[in-house]
Amino acid sequence: MRKNAVLFLLIIASTTLCVGSFADESNAILEAARNTQPGFIKDLRTLVNIDSGTGYEPGLAKVEAFLVKRLKSFGAKVETFDSPPAKGKTVVGTLHGHGTVNLMLMIHYDTVFEPGEARKRPFRVEGQKALGPGVADAKGGALIILYALDILKRRGLNDYQTLTVLFNPDEEKSSLGSRAIIKDFSSRQDVVLIYEPPEADQVTVATNGIAWVHLDVTGLASHAGSAPEKGHNAALELSHQILQLKDLGDTKKGTTVNWTTLQAGNIEHTNIIPDQASAVADMRMSDLTELDRVQKDATRIIQNRLITGTETRLTVESRRPPFGKNPATDNLASLANQIYAELGKAIKPVAMRYGTDAGFAYNPNSDKPTVLDGMGIVGNRIHSSDEWADLDSVPSRIYLTVRMLETLSQGRAQ
Repeated sequence: MRKNAVLFLLIIASTTLCVGSFADESNAILEAARNTQPGFIKDLRTLVNIDSGTGYEPGLAKVEAFLVKRLKSFGAKVETFDSPPAKGKTVVGTLHGHGTVNLMLMIHYDTVFEPGEARKRPFRVEGQKALGPGVADAKGGALIILYALDILKRRGLNDYQTLTVLFNPDEEKSSLGSRAIIKDFSSRQDVVLIYEPPEADQVTVATNGIAWVHLDVTGLASHAGSAPEKGHNAALELSHQILQLKDLGDTKKGTTVNWTTLQAGNIEHTNIIPDQASAVADMRMSDLTELDRVQKDATRIIQNRLITGTETRLTVESRRPPFGKNPATDNLASLANQIYAELGKAIKPVAMRYGTDAGFAYNPNSDKPTVLDGMGIVGNRIHSSDEWADLDSVPSRIYLTVRMLETLSQGRAQ
């Protein structure tokens, strides 16, 4: 068991003993969280109506300026880091206290949507649902962090040693430019909380890793009408290989490999036997050894060719490591559930098949940090035109963050 697992068992035990005496203060926190609703909706409208796709620099810069200004208003020391190839910067704010525990809150501020999407379907509210591009994933999560910090400031909490906030601009494209920054700052923490949107009253205790499987075929071009027999059809060989490789996944290990993009030939030149063809598969895994297993199995399988004269190459590219299930995270989820019980609610710990920056924050070879994901606003239909966030969840999720930070800080405060 990781050392932090023991630490959080002790924290959870002490929390159980003091819940009753905390009733008055918890009511004050909940009331403060409920009072954030008008401002929260106003800020959510502002952020959602800014296009901030991973590659759109003007929009990312506007969101970055919003985040920096708010962090500075809490007295944080704010640094920004270039994160190439991302078009935006990674924003890091740090608050210093008088305790011994180091805590970090983290979420991305980019979206999957192209410029013009916010104008096409701007922020709107229907009942208790807020809709718009990135409303749940993850602009709502960024605001959960900011409004929790505001309550912490007004309560005068500084029992931590450091409280760090990290906003990165490129999670939707594998955090290529920010992953090293995430790893560096995470390695200094005792706890990292990540604000991806859960689908219900949940927290995320494990996520899959992501890889791309690249399949490339080289053949020989020839005239498709007068001399097709003189060509080596790369498209046919690619189709053959994909059919052979369709079962690379392992259901027992939770590994999936799905071929999602294919390319061959040129639509402007349908009279040419294609000499190049390629495909990419989306791979998800919870076990890192599956990367080597898939590479070896696939390399063996592609030796069986259909079209003589073609050459096939396959490579597995790791894009994001898994956030593996572990006892320390389970204990942190239990603490979250205890805090939710103060509201007469329960939180369910879940493992998700998608990948997040939790994979970069978590280090399976170290005692720290302990990582918990899914702390953001409740929402669904992310990455779609009908993505929504549950405004009713805002007070509860802000309350959860404030109480988690207070409890974790005081658990080791001096």
